[in-house]
Amino acid sequence: MSINSENDLKLLKKIGLIVSQVLKEMKKQAKPGMSTIELDEIGTKLLEKKGARSAPKLTYNFPGSTCISVNDEVAHGIPSNRILAKGDLVNIDVSAELDGYFADTGASFQIPPYNQTTQRLIRITRTALDRAVHSARAGVKINQIGKVVQETAQRNGYSIIRNLGGHGVGSALHEEPNFIANFYNEKDTRILKDGMVITIEPFVSTKANFVIEKSDGWTLVTPDKSLVAQFEHTLVIQKGYPVLITEL
Repeated sequence: MSINSENDLKLLKKIGLIVSQVLKEMKKQAKPGMSTIELDEIGTKLLEKKGARSAPKLTYNFPGSTCISVNDEVAHGIPSNRILAKGDLVNIDVSAELDGYFADTGASFQIPPYNQTTQRLIRITRTALDRAVHSARAGVKINQIGKVVQETAQRNGYSIIRNLGGHGVGSALHEEPNFIANFYNEKDTRILKDGMVITIEPFVSTKANFVIEKSDGWTLVTPDKSLVAQFEHTLVIQKGYPVLITEL
């Protein structure tokens, strides 16, 4: 969608704050010995308390309120009886709807104790997000987002997951512009426009370039068990620095 009024921006910020708060609280409460379905229940209750609806459940009938992916699981992980363990790399993706407006956010983190290898992957992925957000201005080609993400990852010895990326959001969970790549595609001539609402979500990998779908029909994993970190913002494009709808 594109922002057409102050009310659009106000309501978008409202749901953006909600998904950010839910993500923050779930991350805070994640601990060894907890199942991912228990973690999802925390998100479910918080969304209900705030009057919001889970976007993946609403849009796709996803079997959970949030997506929780662990280790070689990269995205769309189904909340289950899987127990979180010390050192696990966890990704939580929270997207929700309120009053007809959608926002989407996500973050990767490690269950303590930390190790330098995983922490570096997380740190570089967050840097890729921050740099990509800074590059996203009205009048700039969409492919510059992927260029910045790819350069940041490769400069630090990492790969990019090429079949996952950002997307338009706002009046639906997924809308135009479809698939904002995390790599440079010179054939993508689309332009970022003032007021456009999008997500930027780099997926940075220790080795893999693609993900594959598990037999559950949802969970996306790396074929070689390599680790991937992801961070995601919903933002509104403008001529200067974009308006961040979500906070990590």
